[in-house]
Amino acid sequence: MNKEAVEEAVKRQLASRNVGYLLGAGSSYLAGGGYPLAAGLWDLVKPVLPEAECNDIARKLDEGAWGIEHALDLLDDGGVVESPHRVSVTNAIAKVFLGIAPSLESHVEFVTRIVSRRNGFPNPVFSLNYDPLVERAAEMAGVKLVDGFWGAEKAFFDGNVFSRLAYAKQAGGRGAVARPIQDTFHLIKLHGSVGWFDYEDIGLRRCSYSCDCPDHARHLMVPPQYRKASDVTSQPYSALWSVFRMRLAHGPELLNRLAVIGYGMKDEHVNDVLANALGRDDFTLLVFSRSLDDEAFGRWSAYRNVIIVTQDRCSLIGDVVEGHPSLWDFQVICNEV
Repeated sequence: MNKEAVEEAVKRQLASRNVGYLLGAGSSYLAGGGYPLAAGLWDLVKPVLPEAECNDIARKLDEGAWGIEHALDLLDDGGVVESPHRVSVTNAIAKVFLGIAPSLESHVEFVTRIVSRRNGFPNPVFSLNYDPLVERAAEMAGVKLVDGFWGAEKAFFDGNVFSRLAYAKQAGGRGAVARPIQDTFHLIKLHGSVGWFDYEDIGLRRCSYSCDCPDHARHLMVPPQYRKASDVTSQPYSALWSVFRMRLAHGPELLNRLAVIGYGMKDEHVNDVLANALGRDDFTLLVFSRSLDDEAFGRWSAYRNVIIVTQDRCSLIGDVVEGHPSLWDFQVICNEV
């Protein structure tokens, strides 16, 4: 099998019904013109970290920690109260992201193509990213986006919003018929977002994506740390993760395909849900990433209902074939959804 066989298999799967999407950092990188990947995060955040926390993290990295996630784990005592390192890194990431304003072209294409699909229920887009690229693209394209919040300047969180459909009355042979409104985009941000805050007095709110953290509030962003699995058990994360599990494993409205774009397949709390879904006979997982390490590639390519596309190698339903030069890239995939 060759490049053309990979392209045909991907095109056929993405053109099917009941396709969902999971976006990782690679979908926002945009060939270096967007938001940073995990490997480049430390160099960007260390200039804005408090000196004490910066020195502690740098020391762990010098001692052999293999990235900022591992360093934070080594500095974490496991207590209920967040360590100053976790809080400082979260604040620093949010501050750095405020100064980044990538092109929206690819994400506008992605959003408009998805809402043009007619499935009877919105195709969900799950995201592990903090950045507001999808939200801004939807606004630019005039697409109605549902993200779990209601309101304007300090929108409040409602975890039930994703289970509600908007209906419009249309003329039918026996009178007016209520049909679901199709052009709605469901975005479920599993690790939180810039612009999301937990206020001491008014609770969970979504504010402007370009504002600093208000007084008496904290960012709602799960820090880049292996402890993320326990972080997502509280609101708003628990409600968002319930939607993720429902659409992949528990039902109703089960997805038949999930296209994973720009995620390195290394977070076990995410992978557990994906592995459960792969136990279904009617489910296919598509993984698009510039590269996967040998462990991740070996694990997921062993499944008969997984398609993997990377630059160096691909796997089609268990058969390993040559890589694809571009189909792993979000800027290419956005024209195929």
